[in-house]
Amino acid sequence: MTGTASQKARVLIIAGSDSGGGAGIQADLKTVTALGGFAMTAVTALTAQNTQGVFGVMGVEPAFIAEQMRLVLDDIGADALKTGMLHNAAVIETVAETIAEAAPSIPLVVDPVMFAKGGHSLLEDTAMTALKQRMLPMAAVLTPNIPEAEALCGASIGDVDAMADAARDIAALGPSAVLVKGGHLPGDQVTDVLFRDGMVETFPDTRIDTVHTHGTGCTLASAIATGLAQGMALSEAVRRARAYVRVAIATAPGLGSGHGPLNHGHTVAPFDG
Repeated sequence: MTGTASQKARVLIIAGSDSGGGAGIQADLKTVTALGGFAMTAVTALTAQNTQGVFGVMGVEPAFIAEQMRLVLDDIGADALKTGMLHNAAVIETVAETIAEAAPSIPLVVDPVMFAKGGHSLLEDTAMTALKQRMLPMAAVLTPNIPEAEALCGASIGDVDAMADAARDIAALGPSAVLVKGGHLPGDQVTDVLFRDGMVETFPDTRIDTVHTHGTGCTLASAIATGLAQGMALSEAVRRARAYVRVAIATAPGLGSGHGPLNHGHTVAPFDG
């Protein structure tokens, strides 16, 4: 079944939990719901974190991750998949194998989560090869930020031209499209770069000066997945996702003493009973 904007598009999210509610599964659930989709989850790990950082990670057994995925896909189905934190090679292998068996034709958005906002590593060193060999070739679109793109292509990225070069190099690893996010580069403008079918498309915007950006990567990837589930073309899904994230940053509630969460619910009218 193909999703359309008028129906409850089903998005299965395979990612880790954020106890602070700003990123991970919690951000994904809010985003898909706020954009009119129906979100389902397969939890890969539990994290103990808040706006100041990640203080602990407890992984879920790979077999149980696969069971979550299969049960949801067999009963409810999905119009798009989104992966987030896949912290080790065993988890990556299991998720890739389960997708290949149970959902090979469903569009997959891969957010290659490697680092938390505060710099904490969320991907074991030995998992990079598995990520490149198993997940990237399955991706309809890969959404790395600058540090993740540098890790994947093995080169430093200092400007938009280098972002485009990195996207081309990463696309050679197998994903159908690569969206390199430019938020880590300095300057008053933030540009994301999309590479697909040999073409580069840029998405520039002015930077919002705020520390409340926790979960932006998870949120953007889930917003793109929702758009694809609703039948949008990739470029259209990226544009709407970026617009949604931008307002979510601009209207962030200002919670916590570190990198605070976004306002995921800005599309939802208050319920007054």
